[in-house]
Amino acid sequence: MHLTTTFRSLTAALLLSTTLPLAAAPAAATAGHPAAAARPTDNPAAHPNFTVQVVGKGRPMLLIPGLTCPGAVWDETVAHYQKQYQCHIISLAGFGGNAAPASTDQLLQNVRDQLLAYVNTQQLSKPAVIGHSLGGFMALWMSSTAPEALGPLVIVDSLPFIGAIQNPAATVEQVRPIAEQMRRQMTQGRMNPAQQRQMVAGLVTDTARISQVARWGQASDPATVAQAMYDMYTTDLRPAVARIQQPVLVLGAWAAYQAYGSTKESTRAIFEQQYAKLPRHRVEMSEAGRHFLMYDDTQWFFRQADAFLKQPAVAQK
Repeated sequence: MHLTTTFRSLTAALLLSTTLPLAAAPAAATAGHPAAAARPTDNPAAHPNFTVQVVGKGRPMLLIPGLTCPGAVWDETVAHYQKQYQCHIISLAGFGGNAAPASTDQLLQNVRDQLLAYVNTQQLSKPAVIGHSLGGFMALWMSSTAPEALGPLVIVDSLPFIGAIQNPAATVEQVRPIAEQMRRQMTQGRMNPAQQRQMVAGLVTDTARISQVARWGQASDPATVAQAMYDMYTTDLRPAVARIQQPVLVLGAWAAYQAYGSTKESTRAIFEQQYAKLPRHRVEMSEAGRHFLMYDDTQWFFRQADAFLKQPAVAQK
């Protein structure tokens, strides 16, 4: 991925796994949620763009990873929530060693539609959704497309339109030529392991985590990653989020981007600007975490998510 310095920083900070450069059990009864019958049998052929692992009991929760990451990126999060939630852990085709999709045409739109169909066929009643990076974008897209389908959203370091980070007035048509260039260059092949590790080091702090995320990147299909990035850069959800009805917690990172001139205040301003039309949202910024907040600032991440999900107005949704 040989881009200009600005683009390289933007791409790395914003979605590689994205952010700012400048075993199944029946759902159990929970408070306010009646016990559900056994889940309908899943039909993997109905969602070729992702696979699902189901762990735990309780209210349904979808966990959607970011670009290049499999569902295993949520292992610690699942361990934290599986006694309260029935966790549906998503792994997208082509990421982290999973087989590439048969086609990348309308890639993320297909993922969106298949995820919404999965929620419907599995009879998941307003599942909570935690999405990181691309996964956060997908949660916003799903909810704005079908406002009644989902429950509360926890958006981890993601934005409705990453193409407008540097220029809030940017339009899809203005961003498209740059996105097309990026897609061409990314499709040419994988970065070598050293390049991959160097880029990931800007997104997560722990050495072992860096190694793991870099391995997932190396194992991902370049054409799928390139198309997913293109789709995100050319999809502006800023107007669409006005249709989202449920409460949304947005968790943001900024510390890694001080080298690009970012401050906590300037980064928060970008988040608030992009989410301005979202009716019921709150933005919280990690003090020290990089892009993988569930790795870098784990206790803060859980405190924020736990408090949000336990709020009466959220828990009863």
